[in-house]
Amino acid sequence: MCSDDIKKIVISLGADLCKIAGMERFEDAPEGYHPRDVLPSCNSVISFACRFPAGTLACRTAVPYTRVRNSITAKMDAIALDLCIELEKMGFLAVPVPTNESQWDDKTGRWRSIVSQKHAAQAAGLGTIGRHSLLITPEFGSMVWLGAVLTEAELAEDPVLGKICNDCNLCVEACPHNALEKAELNQQVCWDNAFGDNEGTRNWEIYCHKCRDICPFNLGSENKNLKR
Repeated sequence: MCSDDIKKIVISLGADLCKIAGMERFEDAPEGYHPRDVLPSCNSVISFACRFPAGTLACRTAVPYTRVRNSITAKMDAIALDLCIELEKMGFLAVPVPTNESQWDDKTGRWRSIVSQKHAAQAAGLGTIGRHSLLITPEFGSMVWLGAVLTEAELAEDPVLGKICNDCNLCVEACPHNALEKAELNQQVCWDNAFGDNEGTRNWEIYCHKCRDICPFNLGSENKNLKR
């Protein structure tokens, strides 16, 4: 099977970017969260991304950003499911990694996806993780949503990228709750203050994304200043 053929399928399903990583790039995965902890016969991780409209950052209401996030999450899960079906038609087992679903890891005291989407994307060469803990891609900066599929198919890997984030620390300074003071994001502090029920509108909203707002790469490394 040709990796390029798989990427064409992923793009045809609606993704904007797609890259592939092999198992040796996941040696540092936390215990229980390696791709083979999910699918023991896994040989390749197919990571893909969809562009998230940067205009949502400039809005004076949380509604557009929140609604896009909800819609794009469903889109990523649908792409992953359809890709699994296509791979199994070719005779290869495949499973989707949920795009926005976490479980508690008692060993480390953190919420984790069954396989980290952003670390899989970095391992596949889609981008690199920035100081704000978000993946930054050359094409779209951190304005992407991520999906992944694990498969037993042995696919050619893509090269990993060099670091994109320049450690300017603007995101650290912009965080109103100091969730980025340490090298590892303080998940609970971030989550407690970034989203939840809005008592005024009685809607669930994502009301803080200041680390995305301030990032000089929120439109990609080649077009990095969002004009307002």
